[in-house]
Amino acid sequence: MDLSRPAKRHRQNKDGESEALTLSPVVIFAHGAGTPSSSDWMQRWKNMLKEALQAVDVVTFDYPYMSGKKRAPPKAEKLVEFHSNIVKETATKYPGHPVVLAGKSMGSRVGCMVASMEDINVSAVVCLGYPLKGINGAVRDETLLQLTIPTMFVQGSKDGLCPLEKLEATRKKMKAPNDLHVIDGGDHSFKIGKKHLQASNSSQDEAEEAAVQAIAAFISRSLEG
Repeated sequence: MDLSRPAKRHRQNKDGESEALTLSPVVIFAHGAGTPSSSDWMQRWKNMLKEALQAVDVVTFDYPYMSGKKRAPPKAEKLVEFHSNIVKETATKYPGHPVVLAGKSMGSRVGCMVASMEDINVSAVVCLGYPLKGINGAVRDETLLQLTIPTMFVQGSKDGLCPLEKLEATRKKMKAPNDLHVIDGGDHSFKIGKKHLQASNSSQDEAEEAAVQAIAAFISRSLEG
């Protein structure tokens, strides 16, 4: 995939010299299989990402199967075209701004597929609870191994859909620069049990804030690189 560097604008510093500034990113945030973009979880993370990344916008949307009668999601591959059109529309609306694809579970997997398309230019991918294991228990790493752009994973340590040892093995095989932030005690949606929180003398909000700050640091490094 041919990657273009994030667009930069220039300003003069106090010595009259020109210095480049990376424009604020625009984030496209895809929901998981069972909850729409209007869910409390999605709205909370949308707001956290916008603030932490100083994003010009965080665009959310619903895949077509979410409308009307409740249906099971189709295979991820069938959602790629719709998702990619959202990316293209957003890039047109915010010319010059680096595009970051974020997603929850299934949305992150589709986002990774979109990021590997030849006619899509994105600067980074953020995977929140990546579903590495399929229904039959097999490791689904093909999409991740195709990526070439910086990829950030946030995973709960108790997420049955993404055992950390299997993700670590996949990360070592990936071509893309990547990083991982683990929410200790978190499940697939990062929810931490009360006993674990008490034992660690922490809160759910603190754990999620640490995660979003790790994302912000990774995106900042990626855009500057």
